[in-house]
Order: sequence, then C-alpha cells, then structure tokens
Amino acid sequence: MNLSDSWTPGQQPIQRRSAAEAVFYALRGAIEAGEIPLGTKLGSEASLAADYGVSRSVIREALRSCAALGLTRTETGRGTFVISHQPPRELKLGTLSSEDLHEARPHIEIPATTLAATRRTAEDLERLSGLIEQMEQEDDPAAWVDLDTAFHAAIAQASGNSVFVKVVSDIREAMARQSETVNLVAGRRGPSNAEHRAIYQAVAAQDAAAATQAMTGHLSAVQDAVSTIVRSKK
Repeated sequence: MNLSDSWTPGQQPIQRRSAAEAVFYALRGAIEAGEIPLGTKLGSEASLAADYGVSRSVIREALRSCAALGLTRTETGRGTFVISHQPPRELKLGTLSSEDLHEARPHIEIPATTLAATRRTAEDLERLSGLIEQMEQEDDPAAWVDLDTAFHAAIAQASGNSVFVKVVSDIREAMARQSETVNLVAGRRGPSNAEHRAIYQAVAAQDAAAATQAMTGHLSAVQDAVSTIVRSKK
C-alpha cells in the first residue's frame, strides 16, 4: 500500500519555525492514531516535502526520528514503511540502541572528561571553544548535531587516552542519531549548549571534580529526554 493511495497529510504546508519537529509530530501522530495502517509505504522524500511545503532535508530528519522511535523502517531501494503504531521502550540508533548508549557512555565519557581536565592542551581548549561558539550560533539542526558529536570526540581527544578516542569514534554515529532525535523531539538544543559550555569551562579551569559533575549531569539530562520521548506524543 502506498501512502498516496491511503493517507495524505490533509493540512496546510508547515511554515519554517521548527519544520522538522512539526513534520515529525504530524507523522508520529498519524501513525500512533492508526491513520496510517501498518505496512503502509510512506511517500518519497520529494512527495512528502511537497505535501508539507518543506525541504527534503527536513523530511529526511523527521523520518530518521520516526525510525529511531521504531515506528518506521527504511529499506534501501524500496522506501519507508510503517512497522509499529507505538514506540518501543528504547530508541533504535542504527546498530545500537539508546539503552546501549545509556549503559556505556558514563563509563567512557565521564572518565574521559575527568582526564581532559588535567591533561588538556592549549590546542584542545581552542578546539573545544571553537565548537562551543559554533554550536551556540548554529541554526541548522543537522549541522548542530555534527558539532555536538565533534565536541564529545574533542573531549575524548583532550583526555589523552587513545582508547577513549577510539571508543567514542566507534559509537559516534549512534550518538549523532540520538542527538538528532533528542534535540528534534525534546527541544534539548538550548539546555545542551549550556551543559556543553559548563563542561568546557570546567576543563579549561582544570577542575576535574567540576568537569566530572558537568558531564555526569549532561548525560543524565540526555537520558531523561530519551525516557520522555518514548512515552510522549504531541
């Protein structure tokens, strides 16, 4: 079944304020209400973009969040299909899950941040400061996510521990998908910027205890947002 044959948005084109968020909630609401039956093939990115009056990149972002919630699945060469009317208890982030990240990140990023506070170089601080400034000025959600993961990678680099650098690199794609969904759905960009700046300031001050606390608080806030996402609908 094709979406164009069974269901259409039936609303005015969405204006750009938080377009990806608006499209996501429209699709999620229709899926969870059963307006789009299981097995339905959604329209192409181009057709959905035309329906909603937004760019294909906005549609792509919204569809990735639907997939992360386990509501849809995209099959290469075939399209995107509705596979569930309710999200599971965790986000699907490629080959990893949000629960995988929740269990692992504190054991990786908290000690890495603690070490970064005692080992960071002038070059590390310059890199972190530049990322913070770009994140606070960035309006494009996809670009912000890239900066977000770059910041966490830079913290690992500043730790001076090659194992932390390698592990963060290995999970970076899953971190990006989680960041994209959390910031799209839970409006976490503003608070996340503040948390990142607190981490940076503690590392710059070589205050290991404050750096540890700042990263712990950030990861806890992210997990709270993830837990809220799978239970909420707007």
